[in-house]
Amino acid sequence: MSEKTVVAKGVPFNLSGSVAYSIGSVVSKTLLKKDVGNITLFSFDEGQGLTEHTSPYDAVVYILDGKAEIIIGGEPKIVMTGEMMVMPANIPHALNAVERFKMLLIMIRGE
Repeated sequence: MSEKTVVAKGVPFNLSGSVAYSIGSVVSKTLLKKDVGNITLFSFDEGQGLTEHTSPYDAVVYILDGKAEIIIGGEPKIVMTGEMMVMPANIPHALNAVERFKMLLIMIRGE
């Protein structure tokens, strides 16, 4: 089993403070990567996004700061600070920064 950890295990840390905004960019920071799934922090500057794509696994998005538009199967939803959404497997989805935002993405592989 492969594993990659960017944060120290057993040590508290601040999620939102662990990834910075970058002008005109999307920044990602992998917190934990294992064969069974990943936990990744992202920051998106206003107007940035991820183009439509699919994943074979459900993914949980938790918005730490700001406001995102998440489009799932062509249906846009606004998700704001403190809100979370499950993006279902095998359905096209995209993310856009309505205003700059930070999110935690949790993907667990399996059925």
